[in-house]
Amino acid sequence: MDITMAREAWTEEPELRPNFQTIRSVLRSIRVDASGGIVENLLGRMEKYATNLEELVEERTAQLQVEKKKTDDLLESMLPKSVADSLKSGNMVPPEKFECVTIYFSDIVGFTAISSQSKPMEVLDLLNDLYTVFDTCIEKYDCYKVETIGDAYMVVSGLPVRNGDRHAAQIALMSLDFLSCLKTFVISHLPEEKLKLRIGMHSGPAVAGIVGKKMPRYCLFGDTVNTASRMESNGEAEKIQMSSQSYAILSNHGGFIIDPRQGLVDMKGKGKQQTYWLRGVEKDLNIDNPRHFTDKTALLKRESNSQFFTDTDTSKKNSSKSPNDMVNYNNLNHVDSKNHKVHLNNKEFQ
Repeated sequence: MDITMAREAWTEEPELRPNFQTIRSVLRSIRVDASGGIVENLLGRMEKYATNLEELVEERTAQLQVEKKKTDDLLESMLPKSVADSLKSGNMVPPEKFECVTIYFSDIVGFTAISSQSKPMEVLDLLNDLYTVFDTCIEKYDCYKVETIGDAYMVVSGLPVRNGDRHAAQIALMSLDFLSCLKTFVISHLPEEKLKLRIGMHSGPAVAGIVGKKMPRYCLFGDTVNTASRMESNGEAEKIQMSSQSYAILSNHGGFIIDPRQGLVDMKGKGKQQTYWLRGVEKDLNIDNPRHFTDKTALLKRESNSQFFTDTDTSKKNSSKSPNDMVNYNNLNHVDSKNHKVHLNNKEFQ
């Protein structure tokens, strides 16, 4: 108030200046008490200033934390959390090799035709609506969305955090969920048009790492990526095509309905390959918590991180199993694609 009074005393309009009585009243009010001197008054003002400063610091700190969280959330939406945490700590993230992961590719069948009937903003809205649905579905599974390129959608399970041999099952369940979501998905500007996906999946080794310093990307490299892409491009609408490697893991896992594709598929750079269609899951498969889904509760019993009962014949699901019937996926010998047989621990399973 004393600053305001000083400013008023300097105004160019005399009638607006405070009179001596007003000035005297203000000067009395700033004294601590009748006996207090200028030192007491100064200490009181410093204490008040310190209190106000603490409140201001707390307020600014709270605002900083809010903005920091926004930045962290944005970074973690672009990179895996473990990678983002390393970068925030100032650490380098070297490329890492993963022995076995499962990669998913999909694209929209007839997307070129749909685009020709749509305005650019409508195409953008379509992809945003569709991938928002998919992004929400992914949160239920132990999967990481790698990227989207146009109508292509790429997902991986088993990296950057290894999840044992659950990666194939996670991708399989997610793929089925995507197809289920499409049944109720409506294109806003083409409500009569039915959207169809073509999906492919493949399991194998891969290398992952950060590429670039400006707008860095977490990229996957290796033949597994190419093969997964071929599984998608050589597939069919509203179907999930998988390789023999993914088939072997899911067969060992149990609980999935898989049929061999009739005839060998000639894939560019791969030759003729036996592939399989993922049809669904068996009714008694327990997938209440798909992110931690490990095996078929009614048929398989997990004894360790790498051992499962391998008999997937539902007619035998009540039969007892001995430890000798358990196999280790790490001892996969080979896949007999022609006869649809899996060889593990030198044993044959069909």
